[in-house]
This record gives sequence, structure tokens and C-alpha cells, in this order.
Amino acid sequence: MSEHSPYLLEARSLTRSFGRNVALSGLDLRLAPGHIVGLLGPNGSGKTTLMKLACGLIKPTAGEILIDGEKPGPESRSKVAYLPDTSYLNDNMRVSDIVEMYADFYADFDREAAFSLIRDLKVDEKARLSTLSKGTREKVQLVLVMSRRAKLYLLDEPIGGVDPAAREYIINTIIGNYHPESTVLISTHLIYDVEPVLDHVLFLKEGRIVMEGGVDELREQSGKSLDALFREVFRC
Repeated sequence: MSEHSPYLLEARSLTRSFGRNVALSGLDLRLAPGHIVGLLGPNGSGKTTLMKLACGLIKPTAGEILIDGEKPGPESRSKVAYLPDTSYLNDNMRVSDIVEMYADFYADFDREAAFSLIRDLKVDEKARLSTLSKGTREKVQLVLVMSRRAKLYLLDEPIGGVDPAAREYIINTIIGNYHPESTVLISTHLIYDVEPVLDHVLFLKEGRIVMEGGVDELREQSGKSLDALFREVFRC
């Protein structure tokens, strides 16, 4: 089925509730290959929930989500590289050991690319994670995700804890390490930093898409930057 699907990520009337709290409400979405997509919205808008559903970490309350034409499961997980917004690595492990673990676990992991990126970011590969700053740990996690040859990359706040000087390099790392037939979905509050590399954007509010389109078209129609447009749509 997956080989016939034109979409890497598709949601149909996707709903997810946590008790009385509705995180996503009847969401419809289609993402084709070959795009860098911004998933933008305030806290509590459903961004992380959407990514967890796409990874199969949680299940929909109603509707469905498909990855390359299939429901999330063992087959789809091999196509998805997910960077959560929280640390998930063993702090007692050395950076080099974590890279080797990923190389053993993921058939699509590029070990040489990972070590090259870690050296470029000036991360001590012999250091234990527990000795690294929050921003440096985030760099390591991003390197691990982007060193896979996945079809769909889900990046939840990939530059949130990184110092401004490193953001440009990290954004270029994202751009330089994804396959042109893959799609990258980036959730972030730092719109100004990622705007230059996005070609499509989704504005999510209270579990619904309130605006969607190509970045160039939205800028042309509104006469505003994406950052200014976001501030207008989500003004308190």
C-alpha cells in the first residue's frame, strides 16, 4: 500500500483527547515528499501530540494517521526519525558509545556522517552526556536523528536550547543531511531562525490548522514575514 501513496504523512479527521482536554480536533493534513515544513503554534496547540501520533507512541482517539500510506507500526517506524523535545539518552553513556549504539540499532544510520557532525560541532566524543550542557546534549540528539536516512524527520524544538551562535549551523545541518525525497517537519517557536529554510508552513491553534501554505505565497499575500504573520495570527 505504501508504495502507491503520494504522501509521507497523512491525517484524516485526526483527533486525540487526554481526558477532557482535546489536543487535536478533526485534523486533516497531507505532506508530500521533498519539503521542509514548519509546524508552528503556541504552547498547547497540539504540535507534540501530532508528532507522537506519527511515531506511534500514542494512538488516535478518532480518525487516523498514515505514514507513507500505512498506520504507525514497526514498518513505519523504520521510515521515521523523531527528535523529541526532551532528553531520552542515557546520561552515563559516552557520546561515541551512543553513536555506535545507533549504528547497531538502525540499518539506515550513517556512522561516519554522525562522527563528522559531532567533530564539526566541537563535541568531545569521549565525554559522558552527564558532563555536557543542555544545549550540547541537544546537538548530540539532533546529530543522531539527522544521521539516519529516513523518509520523514520529525523535529520537536530542535534549536530550543541551543545558543544563537550554533543555530545557523544546526539549521544548515538539518538542510544538508536530509534526502531530497524525504520531508522534514520542524516544530519551533524560533520562527525567525528557521524561516529562511522552510518552504511550507502549518499554523496550529487549539488542535486545528488555522493557516497552511507555501511560505513564499503566504509572504506575498500578506506582505509580511512569516514571523510577523505568526505574531498576527496568534496575538493574545
